[in-house]
Amino acid sequence: MAKGEAGPLKSLVVVIGALAFGWAAIELAFKPLLDKARTSMDKSDPTLDPDDVVADAKKAVDEAVDDVTAAVAAASAEVAEP
Repeated sequence: MAKGEAGPLKSLVVVIGALAFGWAAIELAFKPLLDKARTSMDKSDPTLDPDDVVADAKKAVDEAVDDVTAAVAAASAEVAEP
C-alpha cells in the first residue's frame, strides 16, 4: 500500500465518526425536547382536521350558552311571579 492510499479512507472514517459523535451530542443535549416532540407526534391523529375540532368546540359553547340563557330566563320568570 502506498503512502497516499490510506489518506482518503482515513478521512472518510474520521468524518463518519465526527458525524456520529455530533448526532449523539445533539440527541443528548435536546433529549427532553425531542422526547416531548416524539410523544406529541405519536399521540397525533393525521386524519383529524383541526377545523372540525374548532367547529365542534364552537357548537358546544353555543349549546352551553343557550342552556344558560334558558336557565336564566326560567329563573327570572320565577322571580318575576308574585
